[in-house]
Amino acid sequence: MSDEVKGAFLSIFGGVCWGLSGSVGQYLFTQQGMDSRWLVPIRLGCAGILLFVYCIFRYGKKIWGPWKTKRNILDMIVYGLCGISFCQYLYFLTIQLSSAGAATILQDLSPIFILAVTCILSSRWPRWSEAGAIALAMLGVFLITTHGCFSSNAIAPEALLSGIGCAFCVMIYNVEPARLLKQFPIAILQGWAFLMGGVFFALVFHIWTMSYTPTLLGLAGIAFVVVVGNILAFLCYMKGVALIGPSKAILYGFSEPITAALTTFLFMNSPFTLYDAAGFFCVFLMLALISKRDREEKQAQ
Repeated sequence: MSDEVKGAFLSIFGGVCWGLSGSVGQYLFTQQGMDSRWLVPIRLGCAGILLFVYCIFRYGKKIWGPWKTKRNILDMIVYGLCGISFCQYLYFLTIQLSSAGAATILQDLSPIFILAVTCILSSRWPRWSEAGAIALAMLGVFLITTHGCFSSNAIAPEALLSGIGCAFCVMIYNVEPARLLKQFPIAILQGWAFLMGGVFFALVFHIWTMSYTPTLLGLAGIAFVVVVGNILAFLCYMKGVALIGPSKAILYGFSEPITAALTTFLFMNSPFTLYDAAGFFCVFLMLALISKRDREEKQAQ
């Protein structure tokens, strides 16, 4: 199997795992009565502990590296808390307020924020292809959230805000860790990010005061979103990125919102209309335009 085929498969599989995790999260909220303020600290904490144990055996004392200089500490906090952890919380909050399909498609707007940062840092206006990508993203969000009618709210305003906030956090954890990634394995950074987020949100939300006891199905769901949604999805997708590059991987990763939308439609009776399909298509075209621009810039260098 060639690296191209293997990378495509891993990127698609990683996206499918994330999509299934979002659907299981929706099940936990709607059928098991969980709250995102309770689930997210548990999910982050458990995933962080598992990755931390793995990194101890795999990398030894190197796991303490991100905390040895002030610059690394600052980068780690921005990446781990403002990026990874808040992305996880806002993602599951959006699912709780709307659906897994809506949350994943709103999260996929992150390239627009990355594009905006790139233009600001380069002191330039967006190119025509970039402006087209922005217009497609806005049209896609309009179709999904209003179903083509300005007076309609197919998605609650709170869910729209949290979903866009999630996309902004995705931008942070894609842009911020460039310097750290040159020094440390991604598993170490991700493990610390999950641990920080688990502790932070547990303290903020006082989860020990929440009188919630999960059922066996609830525990199975938690295990699924931790192992499949956090660890397996991340490892597969990042390996795919390493094999075929982020520009192609981001297109194959569109399997995430498709998986989430289909599974919640088939198994949880979440509505999926022609407007939703058109909105998904607009966001996919946006990703394709940005991916094409990235490839052209690399070829020109």
